[in-house]
Order: sequence, then structure tokens, then C-alpha cells
Amino acid sequence: MRETEAAYLAGIIDGEGTITLTRMHASENRRPIISIASTDIELLKFTKGLVGGVITSKKNYNPNKHRSSFVLQIKNKENVLTTLGLILPYLRVTSKINRATYIINNYDRVTIRNGRYTPEQLRLKKEFENHFFLL
Repeated sequence: MRETEAAYLAGIIDGEGTITLTRMHASENRRPIISIASTDIELLKFTKGLVGGVITSKKNYNPNKHRSSFVLQIKNKENVLTTLGLILPYLRVTSKINRATYIINNYDRVTIRNGRYTPEQLRLKKEFENHFFLL
């Protein structure tokens, strides 16, 4: 990704994006995700070309009043961490800077590759998640 693309993507995420932790299933630990919502599918396709991810459409309960909207979700851990590292210098929203920095600096440290956590490792993982949501 070129520097100008990273800066552009940071602006999109500052304005329309979310950096958070989510679960795919209720029983699993949270993982980082970047999501961007937009009514402009072309923007999301361009972004997907830069960083990967999946575009889905959102339910439109009143198509007579609202345009169709879409969400790009970047869920792959490596794509999320790489993207956050590239855009971090260009983010301007404090909460997003804090969340991106926290994930980059701590996620791998508290995440066990095989998912088999000792009680202490699980405690540290939950502590990481709890602290993240205070940012």
C-alpha cells in the first residue's frame, strides 16, 4: 500500500470506520476487526482491493427514505494488524489511535495460537479485552 493510500484509508476509518474486538461465536475470545460502513459500494470495493475483507449489505428497513448501505469487514488477523500499522501515523481520532495502538502492541502478546489458554493466560486475555473497551 502506498503512503497516500494509507493516509486516505486512515481518513475513511476516522470518519466511517470502527476498530473493535468482536466474536464470531459466543464461546470464543474476541478478535480485532476493522469495519467501514458506507452507501458507496465503489469506495468499499476500492478499500477491499487494498486490504482485503468481505463486503456485505445492510438491511434497509425503509428503501423509500434511505439509500442501500454496505459494510466492509476486515477480520483476518494479519490483515487487521498490517492495516492498523500502516494507517496509524495518519489517524486523527484519538479513540481510534488509542485502539489501534493497543491492538498492535498487545493482541499477539495475549493471544495463544492454538486457543488453549491456561487459567492465567485466559485472565490476561480477558483483562486485555476489558481494558480495550475502556479506551
